[in-house]
Amino acid sequence: MSTNPAQALSAAREKLRAEVSKCIIGQEETAEMLFLTLLCGGHALLLGVPGVGKTLMSATLARALHLDFHRVQFTPDLMPADITGSEVLEEDPTTGRYQRVVMQGPIFANVLLADEINRTPPKTQAALLQAMQEGEVTIGRETHKLKPPFLVLATQNPIEMEGTYPLPEAQLDRFLCCIKVGYPTIDEEVAIATTGPAGALSEVKAVLGPDEILSFQRAVRSVPVAKDVARYAVKLVTSTRTGQSPDGIAEYIECGASPRASQSLVLAGQARALLHGRVHVDFADIRALAPSILRHRLVLNFRARAERIDADQVVARLLEKVKPD
Repeated sequence: MSTNPAQALSAAREKLRAEVSKCIIGQEETAEMLFLTLLCGGHALLLGVPGVGKTLMSATLARALHLDFHRVQFTPDLMPADITGSEVLEEDPTTGRYQRVVMQGPIFANVLLADEINRTPPKTQAALLQAMQEGEVTIGRETHKLKPPFLVLATQNPIEMEGTYPLPEAQLDRFLCCIKVGYPTIDEEVAIATTGPAGALSEVKAVLGPDEILSFQRAVRSVPVAKDVARYAVKLVTSTRTGQSPDGIAEYIECGASPRASQSLVLAGQARALLHGRVHVDFADIRALAPSILRHRLVLNFRARAERIDADQVVARLLEKVKPD
């Protein structure tokens, strides 16, 4: 990597965008947020109806970054061992004795796509918690480290809720961001319908490798953050909590965001600044990232549901009312 990480990362961003566009038409903001999440060492929740390219985008990103990619379709009968792996008894052909052997599950990858994560029961959902938080997996009596970088991308269909198991707040809080994946524009959908870009996955070339990504992750954490910018990020988060929310917001929130949200917002701001070729975090970075960082961390009450107020509307009001010092 060059001596200037901002320039190197900006150049990598453009190369990545060119490779991703071979398979994905549109969705540039989504692809950038996924890359940003990886730079932060976090995990992302993707909300979108079927067919908007969530799975293909995940596979394309992993291929363009030369990362091992595994996909797990979450179903009601999926067990924790189907994700983490299990111990089996294997006979040693020379001695005839049996020994315990660990069969690693799909979680042993750089990028794990947990497709429709809310389709599986909480017991199986919780199998991801240790990996997401500590970067390790316990199988039987042994704990195994996951090879960095490690990224969990979980998808959910926000429309269909029948037969699903909503993720608990503790697990939602471990996702750095929640990305809404919308429909393409008319022109983009015409291009998708006529060119079939999904078949170009094999043509995607790697523009970065795991070592370079780890180097960029270290560079992100070294980006300076002014105290007034960090204070603004914390003010946004604390304004979601009971007793600290301004009028027009407090009446809709049952439970606000945790300190982990403040950490995530500042860290994401550092990554966004570096991605855009800057070596300092601006107020604009915090404002731009607030919806993705906060939307899945807010627990809204019955009044919000009755008045059809969603988390994005609450965050929009928050950004209007809470200003930098």
